[in-house]
Amino acid sequence: MLALRPNCECCDRDLPPQSPDARICTFECTFCAACAEQVLGGTCPNCGGNLVPRPIRPTALLARHPPQATRVHRDKPCAP
Repeated sequence: MLALRPNCECCDRDLPPQSPDARICTFECTFCAACAEQVLGGTCPNCGGNLVPRPIRPTALLARHPPQATRVHRDKPCAP
């Protein structure tokens, strides 16, 4: 099951499950669209993979498969 992380790892912006601005890599690292495009150039700084729009989980499934509650924030500056 895809972990829906609640925030951008770079700027800590909230990214609720329905957010069209969430970007992820294959390891589910999560960034907002602004950081993904303007700061990271579309490349995950953790694994080097590409960042793509995160799928939106249907509302009916959120109760059974809720988003992750733990916030992840990088200790290092966000740069590819």
